[in-house]
Amino acid sequence: MSCQGDLTIVHWIGRLGAATADDAAARFGLGARAARAKLGAAARAGLLARRRMLAEQPALYLATRSGLRAAGLDQLATCRVSAASFMHARACARVAVALEREHPRRVMSDRELRAAERGCGRPLASAELGIGRDGEPRRHHPDLVLWPSEQDGGRPLAIEVELTVKAPRRLQAICRAWARNRRVCGVLYYASPPAERALRRAVVAMYAEEFVDVRPLREILDPRGGDLATIPSQADPTVALGESTYHEGGFALDVVQPPPRPDNREPD
Repeated sequence: MSCQGDLTIVHWIGRLGAATADDAAARFGLGARAARAKLGAAARAGLLARRRMLAEQPALYLATRSGLRAAGLDQLATCRVSAASFMHARACARVAVALEREHPRRVMSDRELRAAERGCGRPLASAELGIGRDGEPRRHHPDLVLWPSEQDGGRPLAIEVELTVKAPRRLQAICRAWARNRRVCGVLYYASPPAERALRRAVVAMYAEEFVDVRPLREILDPRGGDLATIPSQADPTVALGESTYHEGGFALDVVQPPPRPDNREPD
């Protein structure tokens, strides 16, 4: 594929992991037919794989090993999505598109974060859950990371997309780990109604209200038929972060202080 615009789409899907034709259309301002044509051409060239996993759901496009190599993403593994993880992968893509509309070139996927942490040998925006049986630290990685705009010692914002209800003990452990984390300025959950209720209970139990924000998933998606919507000002988690800048080789950060924690309320 010689078209730089088409390779840009491959690069975006490779970074994110998986996306539908509608996601690509929304992200790049394309019509539905144009998006499908570009994705189809990339698939025929062996740069993308098209996977339809659930009836009455759109197909997902994933970057192949050749596509990752062509897009300069050799450090990333090919993404694997199952029928069980399909809805979560699709929701993460839609949230990423909405965030990138407001904050271009500042959104990082969990797969990019994992690769970056492997590369530098230390956590960057993940939460530590303790030590595993193998003696290695157990880390919880957010679904997305939103980086601040100027390189001045600031911290990123962790973004979680929660569709299903986790076991209370696990959910509390994750909320406690986020509340103790000082590598991020905060955590923003976008959750389905059942997951939202469970999350709010866990956040209160771990005294994490000042650090973990839980919001309905519909707040970042258009309730009129599921199309993506621009994040409204009251739903914008980073209005204080300023305009975005990007430099080759990495994201630029600015100063973002973590929310204050009451002196008399420490997480367990």
